[in-house]
Amino acid sequence: MECMLGVGGKDDETIAKVFELTEEQQKSLRNWSAELKVRNDILKDKARFLMKKHEESSPEVLVTVSIQYSTLMDSMKQNVRMMDKRLLNLFNEVQYQRYLKLCEQMTLRPIYINRLLNEN
Repeated sequence: MECMLGVGGKDDETIAKVFELTEEQQKSLRNWSAELKVRNDILKDKARFLMKKHEESSPEVLVTVSIQYSTLMDSMKQNVRMMDKRLLNLFNEVQYQRYLKLCEQMTLRPIYINRLLNEN
């Protein structure tokens, strides 16, 4: 499994503390968390509408609906990953190494970012 930070979740404050984010990084974290909420609220509304619309559909239709629903859920996960990657790109070397170490301790695969293009 991939080592997610969970930007936009209930742990933004923990992320800021664990990685000792600068004020600028914290501002970006807050902005991206807000953006993620808007993006995923739209997808959640679509998912709710999809389920409501097909409450009494036939099993055949429900199979199709389940694929559409799964696609919406995957999009939400990709949004979270995108925001995590944005934050990781702001990390300095010490912060990124801390992230790698935590991922290793949890036996999770870190999100790769190209550190050469991203020297702070």
